[in-house]
Amino acid sequence: MPQSLGLNRILGGAIGIIALVSVLSSGAVLVTGDQLRDATDARSRSNQLVRALDSFRAAMLNQETGLRGYLITGRDGSLEPYRAGRQTLDEAIDRLRGLVGQDAERTRLLAAAVAAARSWQTEVGEAAIRMAADPAKRAEAVRIEADGQGKQLFDTFREKLSAIEGLEEVVRTALAERVARGERNESIALWGGTLITLLICLGIGIAINRLIVQPLVRVMAFVGRVGEGDLSSQLAVRAGGEVGRLSATLNTMVAGLSDLARTNRAATADLNAAAAEIRASAQEQAASVEQQFAAVQETAATVDEITHSGAQISKRATEVIATAQATAQTSRQGLRAVSDTAKAMEAIREQAEAVAGNIVSLSEKTQTIGDIIETVNDISERTHLLALNAAIEAAAAGESGRSFAVVASEMKLLADQAKAATGQVRGILGEIQRGINTSVMLTEEAVKRAAAGKTRSDTTQRTIEEITARVEENVQTFQQIVASTNQQQLGIEQVMGALQNIRQASQQTAAGTRQVEAASANLTELAQALMALAERYRN
Repeated sequence: MPQSLGLNRILGGAIGIIALVSVLSSGAVLVTGDQLRDATDARSRSNQLVRALDSFRAAMLNQETGLRGYLITGRDGSLEPYRAGRQTLDEAIDRLRGLVGQDAERTRLLAAAVAAARSWQTEVGEAAIRMAADPAKRAEAVRIEADGQGKQLFDTFREKLSAIEGLEEVVRTALAERVARGERNESIALWGGTLITLLICLGIGIAINRLIVQPLVRVMAFVGRVGEGDLSSQLAVRAGGEVGRLSATLNTMVAGLSDLARTNRAATADLNAAAAEIRASAQEQAASVEQQFAAVQETAATVDEITHSGAQISKRATEVIATAQATAQTSRQGLRAVSDTAKAMEAIREQAEAVAGNIVSLSEKTQTIGDIIETVNDISERTHLLALNAAIEAAAAGESGRSFAVVASEMKLLADQAKAATGQVRGILGEIQRGINTSVMLTEEAVKRAAAGKTRSDTTQRTIEEITARVEENVQTFQQIVASTNQQQLGIEQVMGALQNIRQASQQTAAGTRQVEAASANLTELAQALMALAERYRN
């Protein structure tokens, strides 16, 4: 690679080569990986086909076993393998048709096997089961199963399935070879691409070290000498491109620094002398300004005390107004609260009256329930008497009236239970009536207390209204006092503003003088530093 190439071209070319090799290697790995996956998928489908053929055989054997067990035992439970085998056979046939696909030879063999299996189911299995259902024909059913036709059909579908397996065995052998070849190709592509990439990276690293790193090491050594103060040497330009241009630029920069160091020595001496003169003049001006500032400071302090006193007076008056306003606001809030309380008390009184009316109505209804209970009690007593009469009649009737005596006994028991229940209900109603009477008295007491609370709320409302009116009058008085104090404070603030302006002008003048003095000192220090810096570099 020629040395005149730029760094960007060298690095770009190296990265491009590495990227190209990586892309080619990845492409080869992807292609071989796709081939390997295709072969693996094909082998998996072949394995599924073989398993489906085994399921076909197992389903037929289950049907044969179930049929023979049924013919021997005559029990329907023995047909369970036969029925399960039929369902399994249907599923195996559907799966085989999907796996065989469009292959003509396998499709023909599968169709022949399916036809033989269906024929066995129809001509042997179903026929034997129908005959075996009649005990008289069981021997004929056994003969049908043992006949040579069933074995011939079994041999036919076994032969066809074995033929399909033979074809699949050839395919599986070829697929195994494809898988092995795909694995070898993938390994070769992966390791070959990695080795080529490593070799290219090694060559690029050697080229970068010779074309870039070594020239940069020489440039850094030259820059280190310049940093230590040696401006007398020059960097040899041995390469083209960016490194060569960098070397030439550094030589030009070092030559300019050498000229600048010589010029800086002469200018620094003149700057040092001028800085000393400026500093002496600034010190004299600073002393004069300090005296003026002290006088203005005393006057400003006196006026500031007067302003502070007026401000405190105004502040106190403002605080009093704020307190009075807060008090008035609180009074108005209290007035609204009292008004709301009065309304609430009135609402409570109305609700209590409504509750009292409901309780009275409830008491009347409990009285009605008591009347109903009396009626039920009378009915139970009459029923008891009727049951007693019926028992007497039943006893008189003798053996023929025994069942009627049982009915009379039950009626008597029912009458006793009804009477006991009415007694319990009467007791509960008495307790309810006593509770209602107590609630009526409590409700009347609540109505009286709500009316008394309403009267007190009205008295409190009138008192708070009088307090609010007096507080508002005091607020107006204090506002007039604050207005007068603010007018006085305004005049004092104007005087204070004028003094502040004078004091700020004096401060600015003093600060400017101090800045000039500090600038002179900094200028002197800078001149000395420049002198030391100029002495550092050797021409």
